[in-house]
Amino acid sequence: MGDAIEFTKMHGAGNDFVMLDGIRAELPEMESFARRIGHRQLGVGCDQILVARQPRDPETADFRMEIYNQDGSQVEMCGNGIRAFFKYLRDRGYTDADELRVETLGGVVRPRWAGEDLVRVDMGRPVLTPAKIPTTLSGRDPAGDGPVLDVTLHLEGRADDAAVIVSSVSMGNPHAVVVVDDVEEAPVASLGPEIECHPAFPARTNVEFIEIVSRSHVRQRTWERGVGETLACGSGACAVGVTSILRDAVDPALRVELRGGDLEIEWAGGDASVFMTGPAAEVFTGRFPA
Repeated sequence: MGDAIEFTKMHGAGNDFVMLDGIRAELPEMESFARRIGHRQLGVGCDQILVARQPRDPETADFRMEIYNQDGSQVEMCGNGIRAFFKYLRDRGYTDADELRVETLGGVVRPRWAGEDLVRVDMGRPVLTPAKIPTTLSGRDPAGDGPVLDVTLHLEGRADDAAVIVSSVSMGNPHAVVVVDDVEEAPVASLGPEIECHPAFPARTNVEFIEIVSRSHVRQRTWERGVGETLACGSGACAVGVTSILRDAVDPALRVELRGGDLEIEWAGGDASVFMTGPAAEVFTGRFPA
């Protein structure tokens, strides 16, 4: 087969990943390689490619996780990915610690082992300031500093009165949350890419369509930036929890039901961290041409 790269296929609640070892192996240039290996028909296929590397500063982190979308773009954070990343490191003997500090472009994230193939993640504090999300939408504060809740987003290229109501937060990566009556009927494929690339989100955004079932249960579908619709999005579930709690639509602990499985989200509000608990699983291993 010639030069080939070993990979591991994993998923977290159906959000699927190709895991690469950048600690022991020399990897090719990742932007183009990610597009090849992530292709659903011509490659292994995945939502994102995760690369394990040594941290830039061992004083602040134990490992570093790089995250690439199918289109080769590098992104800041992936909540389901961090759980798969932790399981991969444990299974391959890189660590036997119950908790790790993982460096990402979105900051240092702390996953903790929570039982067999379950990981609880301290996702850090949500970012509510519009400029830091980033979004040009104004918040509820008189100075426009946030939170960005139930804001009218006008859609370009449509009738003048075409608009959607969104809330926005960053969990290390940007999210826009849209409440719908029936998530199964939500226009994810048509409206998702319009919101993702809307000028109000200068770094583009992930888009969550949610149906609030009760104060402890939310259903979610996600249009992921640079990917399309995915079966799950962990950071998106955290964003859904934060915006729904701020809107007083749910309690501080809730179950977010995604197409690939459930995640438990907890947020006490204020400066508290958001905690996410969910599964991680290995599917298969293989080799892919470099």
